[in-house]
Amino acid sequence: MMVGRQAERLPYNYHINKGMASYLVVSTSGNPDSNSRRMGRIAFKHLEKAKVSSAWLDISELNLPLCDADACYTQPGAKKVSKAIEEADGILIATPVYNYDVSAAAKNLVELTGSAWEDKVVGFLCAAGGMSSYMSVMAFANSLMLDFRTVIIPRFVYATGRSFEGDDLKDKQVAERIGELAAELIKFTKALRG
Repeated sequence: MMVGRQAERLPYNYHINKGMASYLVVSTSGNPDSNSRRMGRIAFKHLEKAKVSSAWLDISELNLPLCDADACYTQPGAKKVSKAIEEADGILIATPVYNYDVSAAAKNLVELTGSAWEDKVVGFLCAAGGMSSYMSVMAFANSLMLDFRTVIIPRFVYATGRSFEGDDLKDKQVAERIGELAAELIKFTKALRG
């Protein structure tokens, strides 16, 4: 599966059909050459192919403030991302891994949106420089689960730079796992919505 730079520049598009589960893929990387964003785009294409109500959100395009006081919550970017998360039923977070943890931008996203995460189904797409930090998402996942009662899909997709060749994902196993995670997001969300 290939994802080029042009696909990475697609605008935020959020579609809600009342009564249907809706899905959101959030890219939390500020790097214009982000492998986690590429993974998120591939997952988003799987959701579109499944013909479910889905949206793409790239926080690098939102000018989000740092969460530091009450004023940050009223900023336009913070309001937009909070609304998107609140209205979604299932969310995939595409994040780079830095220093054995998810990106600071991913943490800031949760701090800005807080209770919007309550009772969501959440999955993770992670890109890192090496294999030694493959469990780095656990503290972040636990905080979502414990603070907001999110249901964490017990299938993370983790890739290193070796999985990519330029803009293209060349590792077929990672590509398959991304498709499986998108399918699990739909399955878990539908099961929990009853």
